[in-house]
Amino acid sequence: MAVITESKQIVGVKFVQLQAHEDARGRFLETFRIEWFPERSWDVVQTNCSYSRAGVLRGLHYHLRQVDYWSVPCGRVLVGLADLRDGSPTYGRGQLLELGEQQTMGVFIPPGVAHGYLALTNATLIYLVDQYYDPHDEAGVAWNDPTLALPWGITDPLISERDRMLPLFSELAPVRVP
Repeated sequence: MAVITESKQIVGVKFVQLQAHEDARGRFLETFRIEWFPERSWDVVQTNCSYSRAGVLRGLHYHLRQVDYWSVPCGRVLVGLADLRDGSPTYGRGQLLELGEQQTMGVFIPPGVAHGYLALTNATLIYLVDQYYDPHDEAGVAWNDPTLALPWGITDPLISERDRMLPLFSELAPVRVP
């Protein structure tokens, strides 16, 4: 049975401690159940898989309507989260946590919480979403924003040109989640 905890830093973010079952053949993980998140009526409509080389940083991205649920079956990543929701009691707070083979967790990311990750090793990230991809519902904030001050431990990650151009937190309009 999975153990679910709330983030102490960001309201609405949840962590699921997954149970690994290992034997000589390998490992099995049950990674997601809708019943783990009864506060939100949602259907998984799209599942995505991202493969990253060590040193790649993706994000920080956020959505106004879409929930993400992440797990990392292979490799290790450092997940960065930042609460951008105007009026949230944890507005402006960030959090880092490691996910991967030794930290078998899932993370539930609500709308308005920016998210990204640094691949600490070659890694595979699986994410489930409750809305089909809509470029009009995706925005971002700079991964190295000085106000959010997430301690990534890297100064020059491999990053996309799109993510390199993301604005600073101070340049964002208030993020209001419907």
